[in-house]
Amino acid sequence: MVILFDGVCYFCNRAVRFIIKRDPKARFVFASLQSPIGQKLLQHYGLPTTLNSMVLIQGERYFLRSDAALKIASHLAGFYRLLGIFWIVPRFVRDIFYNLVARNRYKWWGKLDSCPIPTAEEKSRFLNEKKDLEDLKVYLQTSTKEKSYGHLPT
Repeated sequence: MVILFDGVCYFCNRAVRFIIKRDPKARFVFASLQSPIGQKLLQHYGLPTTLNSMVLIQGERYFLRSDAALKIASHLAGFYRLLGIFWIVPRFVRDIFYNLVARNRYKWWGKLDSCPIPTAEEKSRFLNEKKDLEDLKVYLQTSTKEKSYGHLPT
C-alpha cells in the first residue's frame, strides 16, 4: 500500500515515522505529494495535484482524509487497529476533525523548507523519482483489492 503525504508538513513527517515504527511487516511505502512520483500517482488516480489530504492507495482504490487515516490505523501493530471503531462515525463528521487539523497543521506544528531525507533504515520504504509507474504496479498489484470508502474531493 502506498501512502502519499505532505512532505513539507512537520506533523505529516512525524506521522510517517510513527507509521513506520508500527508497521513491522512493511506493508506501507511512502511518497510525498510534492514529489514527481506522488504527482504521477495523483494524476493516475484522477486526483488534483494540489490535493490537501493524505492519500492511501491500495490496489486500484484510494482513500482520502479520515478514511485513509482509519484504514492505515487498521493495519498497524498494537492497539491502534482498535481505532477502526470510528468507522461507525459518519464520514462527514470524521472529516470535520480531519479538515480542522489539515487546515491548521502548519500553524500548529510548523512547515519544513524541504522534504527530510529518510534514514538509511527508512530509505527502502520511500518511493522516489527513479521509480516509474511500471515499478509502482508491483506495489499496487500486491495490495488487497477491496471496496473503496474513498471519495473524490470537491
